[in-house]
Amino acid sequence: MKAQRLRLRFHVSSIAPSSGRRDLLKEWQRAAADAKIGLSYSQGKRPAAQISVASLLPQGATSSGELMDVFVEQRLDPDVVKDRLQSHLPEDIVLVDVEEVGMQTPSIQSQLRWAEYEVEAQTNESRTAVQERIDRLLDSKTWPAKLKREAKIREYDLRPLVIGIRIEAMREDCVCLGMSLSAQQERTARADQVVLALGLPAARRIHRVALHLERTPAAVAAYRREEE
Repeated sequence: MKAQRLRLRFHVSSIAPSSGRRDLLKEWQRAAADAKIGLSYSQGKRPAAQISVASLLPQGATSSGELMDVFVEQRLDPDVVKDRLQSHLPEDIVLVDVEEVGMQTPSIQSQLRWAEYEVEAQTNESRTAVQERIDRLLDSKTWPAKLKREAKIREYDLRPLVIGIRIEAMREDCVCLGMSLSAQQERTARADQVVLALGLPAARRIHRVALHLERTPAAVAAYRREEE
């Protein structure tokens, strides 16, 4: 039974760079069970906890802006949920905020629009040379790219998925980039692929700063609350 929908904002530190989707979900399910927070489960032969992650964090990346929706079987004060959960989460996950969202609100994945990243890549080039690489990509109409997953290779156009790239800082042996990338369903850009498209060595640090959702007009949000 679904009695309430809660949206969680959390950070993920570098302590768990290799955690996958299943590992993350297991951590949250375990923490909820230990905190005596009843999650709602799907019906069927293999019931699954009703947890929806906005976007999977790239392998090896850290984050200060993750989003996740959970459905619970009885109504709870969001502040109470936050306090209970945090004490049972591993040290690499920090729960920042818990808020209630409408039960009829579209899925968090369908609301996701773009993501911000901080990326560090090794280079001995000058700021001007790196900026020329960025301009070449941003000024292009298309940018063919390939993504290999296991034995499959997918070809796609990277350019429309890149909203913006900027140089944040130049250090002795690396460049620090800020990236704004599309994160919509079936239209998602990966920060590591953008680094390679720029002709730079593989990124040595990827940090997701924030995930941005489509804004729901206040009148629509109020109507949905009244309907519940």
